[in-house]
Amino acid sequence: MRRLTTSASNSTCATSTPSTNSCSALNHLAHFHLAWPDRALVVGGLEGDYLKGPLPDDIDAGLRRGVRLHRLVDAYTDHHPTLAALRAKFPPELRRFAGILTDLAFDHYLTRHWETYSDLRLEDFTQMTYLSLQEHRSLLSPPARRMAQRMQDYDILSAYGDWHAVPASASRVGERLRRGNPLTATAPALEKLRPELESAFLDFYPKLLAYAGQQRSDLAADN
Repeated sequence: MRRLTTSASNSTCATSTPSTNSCSALNHLAHFHLAWPDRALVVGGLEGDYLKGPLPDDIDAGLRRGVRLHRLVDAYTDHHPTLAALRAKFPPELRRFAGILTDLAFDHYLTRHWETYSDLRLEDFTQMTYLSLQEHRSLLSPPARRMAQRMQDYDILSAYGDWHAVPASASRVGERLRRGNPLTATAPALEKLRPELESAFLDFYPKLLAYAGQQRSDLAADN
């Protein structure tokens, strides 16, 4: 669960369309869900994609906890054996991008299995998330603020119920790469991997939820 870092990582979604809503938000839905119901953690779940390196001394305390949670979730995910086994199933030409593609697919499966993991309706959750980001927009860095606005404008958090948004978003992510776009035609490979992706999600996400819950408690105790 990580963000693609490129020289164009702050590019806009001017070419996005409502039919795909594909601004290439990498598993933001999962990060927000793992931070819920602490609104400050939710805001940090977005800022964690943009704030790199040591955290500034003057950063808002809630935002600090949210960014720290985001980083802990990313590290846990990157080193989990379920995800390592899943990456090995990607074709060689896509393996280096397996993390990005898995992130996008996992938001799709979180959307599909939402009722298993939340008592809130997805529509209510996404609207409350957008409201939280708007209410705390003064805490966000300029690129995170722009992304929060695009999320709301295109209702990105609701986009991944449609499987076709996954390869479409992958293609848009690939546009940020410096040497061509290797993600323009991921649909066939991802289609073949759909059973493995869903199985990995269903195995991994409950463990991630438990881990994130413990980390939220620990971060609150340290505050």
